[in-house]
Amino acid sequence: MIPPSFDYHAPSSLPEAIALLADLGDDAKLLAGGHSLLPMMKLRFAAPAHLVDLNRIDELRGIREEGGEVVIGAMTRENELIGSALLAAKVPLLVEAARQIADPQVRNRGTIGGDIAHGDPGNDHPAIALALDARLVLAGPRGTRTVAAADFFHGTYVTECAADEILAQIRVTPFAPGTGSAYAKLKRKTGDWATAATAVVLRMAGGVVVEARVALTNLAPTAIRVPAAEAALVGTAPVATAVEAAAQAAMAACDPAEDLRGDAEYKRAMAGEMTRRAVRLAAQRCSG
Repeated sequence: MIPPSFDYHAPSSLPEAIALLADLGDDAKLLAGGHSLLPMMKLRFAAPAHLVDLNRIDELRGIREEGGEVVIGAMTRENELIGSALLAAKVPLLVEAARQIADPQVRNRGTIGGDIAHGDPGNDHPAIALALDARLVLAGPRGTRTVAAADFFHGTYVTECAADEILAQIRVTPFAPGTGSAYAKLKRKTGDWATAATAVVLRMAGGVVVEARVALTNLAPTAIRVPAAEAALVGTAPVATAVEAAAQAAMAACDPAEDLRGDAEYKRAMAGEMTRRAVRLAAQRCSG
């Protein structure tokens, strides 16, 4: 189908984009990679009168280390995450997850910020942001504010980002020594969303887990973190009993919707299996 007509705007700076949003109001939508918005427009599920394209705003791109944090511009594309030596050394979970997103064509255009800001529970970066305990920098007419990923996702397509705000940066703390991570994702075919996926970050000392973060993709109305799974791992060696306890906690926490990828019972079982795989792999990757 062909989308309804709209006016196109291509600001070259973040202040210009914010001013456009303020002027255009609810009739405007932001365009990042376009892989979520444009299909919805073609199906007439979305009909914005104005599109504000963020692709010409250089300050929204790039990956750098600043003040002890890794800072990623929201318009940084998936393939840039994959090719980043800084991320490979400091936050390898982002590289691993980006490799599993869709296909090369999508990764050449899709952006980390668009994936997060859309608020789709099937997108991969929300759970990754939760597992990384990321901070999200929102820019708007009142200035900037930083929101913890844990406070950002409110429901399906509903986030903390106000209609006149733009997600500008994703900030994460580099992995400390002894940290391992993994993203275990089940999908039907290349390019598909996850049937179920689990992101895990573990930090170990003396053979014992001292910090754990576990987050789930596409297993609830939004990406969720699973404190009970984390508690099952902290203070123990990642032996079979602890891994199974974390898997059972993930299964209990999820609230999957039945669709073509499977019924709720199957998805809940796969939440457990992806958690087992991710915890084991993250533990193997922990180093001193």
